[in-house]
Amino acid sequence: MDIDPLVWAVSLGLAGALLLVDVAVVARRPHVPSTAECVRYLAFYIGLAVLFGIGVWLTSGAEYAGQFYAGWLTEYSLSVDNLFVFLLIMGKFAVPKAYQQTALLIGIILALVFRGLFIWAGAAVIDAFSWVFYLFGAFLVYTAWKVGREGEAGDDDFHPPLILRLVQRWLPATPNYHGVKLTVVEGGRRLITPMFVVLVALGATDLLFAFDSIPAIFGLTSEPYLVLMANLFALMGLRQLYFLLGDLLTRLVYLNIGLAVLLGFIGVKLVLHALHENEVPFINGGEPVAWVPEIPIGVSLGAIVVILGTTAVASIVKVRRDERRAVTVPDEPVADPTD
Repeated sequence: MDIDPLVWAVSLGLAGALLLVDVAVVARRPHVPSTAECVRYLAFYIGLAVLFGIGVWLTSGAEYAGQFYAGWLTEYSLSVDNLFVFLLIMGKFAVPKAYQQTALLIGIILALVFRGLFIWAGAAVIDAFSWVFYLFGAFLVYTAWKVGREGEAGDDDFHPPLILRLVQRWLPATPNYHGVKLTVVEGGRRLITPMFVVLVALGATDLLFAFDSIPAIFGLTSEPYLVLMANLFALMGLRQLYFLLGDLLTRLVYLNIGLAVLLGFIGVKLVLHALHENEVPFINGGEPVAWVPEIPIGVSLGAIVVILGTTAVASIVKVRRDERRAVTVPDEPVADPTD
């Protein structure tokens, strides 16, 4: 794709404007959004992504539109996993619901910053070294194996990253929230608040997730513009999705398994692409491996939809079956201590 600098500027400007509106809404009135508010915002953001994909189709063709949709769905699914960890962080640090919007919004902004940096670095590395696809593919296959080993999602999935443990150990803190303030002065000392710790946890989580998400989308499209826009649209509406789904996120019990299959599929696709474009001297003498198939973007998009759909349906079926069992299995009688 040959993207005019003006298109880049307009796209980033509109995305920035939407983000500023979101910041203004939260800053003006921290609150727990209603279901109707969440649905309106979410429908708006999803509609924008669909319209953007149609625009890509009309201006650049179905191939690039398919790449965008595949990348958007993949990043959205990984963002939902990110959101699940956000839910665990909010619960672990007992963030009052009125302040969760602010924490989520800052977490999403940090995710945008980290992913933007990784996209810039990834595009530069790919332009200079085509063999990096081997590394991306191997990394995604390893990540898929690691995520798959976790099995079903559980309440103990959040493990504090090193930077968070250091902050908690070395910085004096107050145990109480003071609105959305990050620091307060108590007894003549400057103390960090639990909100500061929460934001560090969200930022560290965003950084870790960027390592997975950027190689994944570069496995579906090598166009930096599509990579960036897919990430932007995937992060839009996450705040509303968090409050809309709430505890329902914990019902996606097979989310880890589904993401493992998805990342593994993209990892294999990357390795096949690397072999097809091979320039590594000790592989086939540095010549492309002609018999290696390329997975078309249409097949990739279909596979992503099937994987995510199967994950959601299987999770719902399992949760409902477990709930029926809990209702039908009678409680064991309690022994009478006088017997």
